[in-house]
Amino acid sequence: MISTLLIIDAMNLVRRIYAVQQKQHGDTLAALIATQSTATNALQKLLRIHQPTHAICVFDSHAPSWRHQIYPEYKQGRKPIPELLKQGLAQIQEQFFSIGIDSLVTEGDEADDLIACLADKIAKQQQKCIIVSTDKGFYQLLNESVSLYDYFNNSFINRQQVLKKMQLTSEQLIDYWSITGISSSAIKGVEGIGSKGALSLLQQYGSLDNIFNQADDLSNKLLTKIKSQQSNALLAKQLVTLKTDIKLGFNLKDLRYTPSTD
Repeated sequence: MISTLLIIDAMNLVRRIYAVQQKQHGDTLAALIATQSTATNALQKLLRIHQPTHAICVFDSHAPSWRHQIYPEYKQGRKPIPELLKQGLAQIQEQFFSIGIDSLVTEGDEADDLIACLADKIAKQQQKCIIVSTDKGFYQLLNESVSLYDYFNNSFINRQQVLKKMQLTSEQLIDYWSITGISSSAIKGVEGIGSKGALSLLQQYGSLDNIFNQADDLSNKLLTKIKSQQSNALLAKQLVTLKTDIKLGFNLKDLRYTPSTD
């Protein structure tokens, strides 16, 4: 029997819900209470839709990660989590637990890396994994076992859709972001090469490694520019690549979901 692990990118879900409530109520207790209720209802809906055999919600610790250590500017300028919501996360986790879903959060590990580790483990066991998130960074994880679900648009995103949308394979996206950078995380990439240039280079050469292995060609301005900034591209690649080697300390069986009979 094929198992299905439902992984909720909890902060992605909760912060988007809180943003809606914040517009109605401001940063007030009413907004927090509404967020807790709406998020719990969303989780229950996801469980009904996907009927998983296993499930877990993954939260960020909001502590500096290994990315901050090698790149202090990481996520610099990003709007911090509202303090009221931060204080209410424990209650949200308790509500999730009350319907049978545990939460995972570890100091120093970003939720994205924890999710990547779980997805990679499931894929290697040839089981099914559904990641609930709107974060495009998870595109790099998509394969026959791993899919991405957008709760707010009620739609799946798979490898074929990514190829059609991005004109690159899921495997090439890490190299693409290594060149373009990711502005929302303050990752710079290669200065002077935008999305069109990155797309052109990868469609011509296939990968970042192949690009750097090309002979110098002064007539190719894009190639010259990226080769002159190889260290920037490699740093960006390290930052945008999700880790899959974190020791989680539990097995899939520990995440089994048993629907309530109430």
